[in-house]
Amino acid sequence: MDRSCGGELPRNQRFIQMTDNPIEVLDDILYSLKRQRDEGLTGFDCGDEAAARMTEWGQPLRRNTPSLEGIRTDMGDCRRCPLCQQRSHIVFGVGNPNAQLVFVGEGPGHEEDRQGEPFVGAAGELLTKIIQAIKLTRAQVYIANVVKCRPPNNRNPEPDEIKTCLPYLERQIQAIAPRFIVALGKVAAQTLLGSQVPISKLRGRFHDYGGIRLLPTYHPAYLLRNPSAKRDVWEDMQMLMKVYDYDA
Repeated sequence: MDRSCGGELPRNQRFIQMTDNPIEVLDDILYSLKRQRDEGLTGFDCGDEAAARMTEWGQPLRRNTPSLEGIRTDMGDCRRCPLCQQRSHIVFGVGNPNAQLVFVGEGPGHEEDRQGEPFVGAAGELLTKIIQAIKLTRAQVYIANVVKCRPPNNRNPEPDEIKTCLPYLERQIQAIAPRFIVALGKVAAQTLLGSQVPISKLRGRFHDYGGIRLLPTYHPAYLLRNPSAKRDVWEDMQMLMKVYDYDA
């Protein structure tokens, strides 16, 4: 019989309803405790950790966001793909862990592998100039790569190498929670967007990456070989400057 019609549900079908009547509240709590006892519960954890969790009841849920330090620790001395065989250093990433803007390249080059920091060679010098041109510094942004170890002879990363390393980049992005990502070059843009569209057609507009505005543009190394493309990159950076919050 339905309780709303004045009857009482059998005890094995009973459920707790919202009520302002303290007697009914206590009755429902007592029923719930007896049922848990019948199912084998012998007591409750009243330790400090449990008490601390109880203080969070009724508060908005918080995401278990990883830290950059924790991600790097998880990576360890990574041997998960063949790129580890010839590397000198794992090139994890560098910059502001709370950056609004993350730059993502494809992988470390010779100087990056030697120093253990992304974008420190000739292409890195050009990237620094690009960052300065949009009125920021390297310390204000975060810089990372799709793969963390140098591919031999600076070739593009293989699909299986990208598949192995990509989860670490995704976790870095989750930890930083930027408003913008600039994907530098074909590999970074196609990987993050899951697309095979050429970089020449991806650039020039923002794309959505899990609620983050992602702007593909040419890689600085490409600009060193093709200086005429610098005009296109500057156009992309001007788009970014129009929406970037410099006061945050």
